[in-house]
Amino acid sequence: MTPELRTERLVLTPYVPADEDDFVGLFQDAASGQWFWDGPERRPAAEDRALFGRIFSMIYAEDRFPVWAVRHEGRFIGHAEVKPSPESWLNGHEIVYGLTANSWGHGFGTELAAALTAYGHDALHLTEVHATVNAENARSLKVLKKIGFVHTKDVREDDGSTTQLLTHRVGSDSVRV
Repeated sequence: MTPELRTERLVLTPYVPADEDDFVGLFQDAASGQWFWDGPERRPAAEDRALFGRIFSMIYAEDRFPVWAVRHEGRFIGHAEVKPSPESWLNGHEIVYGLTANSWGHGFGTELAAALTAYGHDALHLTEVHATVNAENARSLKVLKKIGFVHTKDVREDDGSTTQLLTHRVGSDSVRV
């Protein structure tokens, strides 16, 4: 069951059906969506709507892993997960997060990534929490390094891009929530 999480400024709650348009809007936005999968230019909105439906029919229904809507002052500003990695080259759990472009630059990314990492260590008892990030996503790389993630591997993707694997280990710099 996905628990509610709270930080100083953010509330992470399980999605409700009324969040569908916000979810799809985040993934379809050119600025935010470019860092999810292949970006909105290659992913029809109908696929994001189907993905949103699977959050309820599969992820929540089968209690697979926590998935949250991220809110600030009651307003939807993002998406978050802590899940087993789908990557064949990574045996572990990773954090996944994304924020609406209009919420960038306020420290929410750092606050959110720290909360997800702490949840992975404290609630899920993970000794390592991972993040996979496109090497060109400077904002996320900066956020993760700021909270103690260490670059551990580069993976060359089929399209020629590079994904960086970053890892946070129990006992490394504290994650502050």
